[in-house]
Amino acid sequence: MILARPSSARDGSASPRIAILGIHHEGSRFAPPLTEADTREWGRLDGEALMADATSAKPRSMGGLWGFVRAMNVTGPWTPVPITYLDCGAAGAIEHGWYVRVREHMRQALMAALPVDGVYFPQHGASITTEELDPDGELFQMARDIVGPGVPIVATLDLHANVSDRMVQATDLLVAYRTNPHTDQSARGREAAVAMRELLAGLKTEHHFIRLPLMAPQVSQLTAAGPYAEIIAYGQTKVDETVMNVSILGGFTYGDTPDQGMAFIVTTRGDGARAREVCKELAGRVWAGRERFLPKLTSLDECVRLAVETGRDRGRRPICIADVADNPGGGARGNTTWLLEALYASGAEGVVLGVFTDPPLAAEAHRLGMGASFDAFFNRAETEPRSRPFTARATVVGLSDGVFAGAVDGSAAGTMVDLGPTAALQVGNVTVVVITRRQQCLDPGYFEHVGVPVATARTVVVKSRGHFRAGFLRHFQPDQVIEADVPGLTSPRLENFDFRSVRRPIYPLDMDAEWTPPN
Repeated sequence: MILARPSSARDGSASPRIAILGIHHEGSRFAPPLTEADTREWGRLDGEALMADATSAKPRSMGGLWGFVRAMNVTGPWTPVPITYLDCGAAGAIEHGWYVRVREHMRQALMAALPVDGVYFPQHGASITTEELDPDGELFQMARDIVGPGVPIVATLDLHANVSDRMVQATDLLVAYRTNPHTDQSARGREAAVAMRELLAGLKTEHHFIRLPLMAPQVSQLTAAGPYAEIIAYGQTKVDETVMNVSILGGFTYGDTPDQGMAFIVTTRGDGARAREVCKELAGRVWAGRERFLPKLTSLDECVRLAVETGRDRGRRPICIADVADNPGGGARGNTTWLLEALYASGAEGVVLGVFTDPPLAAEAHRLGMGASFDAFFNRAETEPRSRPFTARATVVGLSDGVFAGAVDGSAAGTMVDLGPTAALQVGNVTVVVITRRQQCLDPGYFEHVGVPVATARTVVVKSRGHFRAGFLRHFQPDQVIEADVPGLTSPRLENFDFRSVRRPIYPLDMDAEWTPPN
């Protein structure tokens, strides 16, 4: 173990040095592995480039990072020690050799930066590699081994993190998002910064951690209404002068790790008994109503029928069909054709669909130019069997570079979106927005920046699980949203997946799973 030498800033007499490093990655064992070349579609920020992005008007990094930096800037003097931030998005497991190289770079850079007074991780919390099932915990422990027990380590986590014991034990505070769709990322970064100031002033935290044998499908983890919304709201009523933070993490279903399961972390200002009491109460409430987390999906035939009727009857309210099984935000490819093929064949009127990830098709549309008609070959270069090919006559009706500002009311608020070269193709009655850089559809701007209006569409199909709901709320109320039951790498039907590392029994894979609150 390497212990950092003390810094004069620890007594508040100088500007505290805060190291910033982390990997923001949500890893699915069922998606193709992620290589170093693949991650160039997301981004790596080292040293001053990290700070430049975090302080820019429209950063590309996630809100936790720039929320933390901006809050530290306004709450007092500090000296940032930016190391590395790697954004891999949601994808398959990181190729282990590349992860090891990144980890080693972080280790050496953190050692070289000593002494530091604090460490901040803008993490996701559901990363996996092709060999390591808990890289988040490994990174936290690496930092702890370097800086020693007296230096505060704080991390922000996505509420879909799969929390390990090592993650909890190696840190002083874990702060999870409280909204899904995620609209509070920067707010949680600010919360982490305020907490860091308390820890720098000498606060010692106590926390309690419980993981339920409950693997809630991703579609049942929304926070506008429902059981997850209720428990998060109730948890916040427990925050007071003693209870510093209540984080309730639904988990990421497709990681397939031993750390799967809804997690509860209660952190107090030095009161371990209070942390245990609150944590046990919250976990007990959820377990008692666990059947409320079962998904409710709509068949493909029913989705098509509703789209056809909505297109014919202008008196009906428009509908939004969520292709939840092909959610790039959960590691899916963003290019299955089940809905596209069926809606094209049905002749349903006023349908727009996006965003469909197909770099070769987007490039061909740009090469041919506006107004060109051609035989569009979807998925010509795809090897994932669920992303089967589809060919149809298409006309190029929109082109863009794919760069625009995220909607102020959506999950991309405050950031710049970069889809890469983007094209709108008219395929029969369906307008398809085809992109180059794989990501989920978060707000109407993903259509509108390339000239495809959402307000006049009769049926909007989004390749997203739930994060689209905030940005699209101005057009679609919850009762206008339909979650489609089609094949895909992020299907909410957990029985379709071959889980190997999840601890069993776990609900709902095992309906007879049991749990008793710990003594």
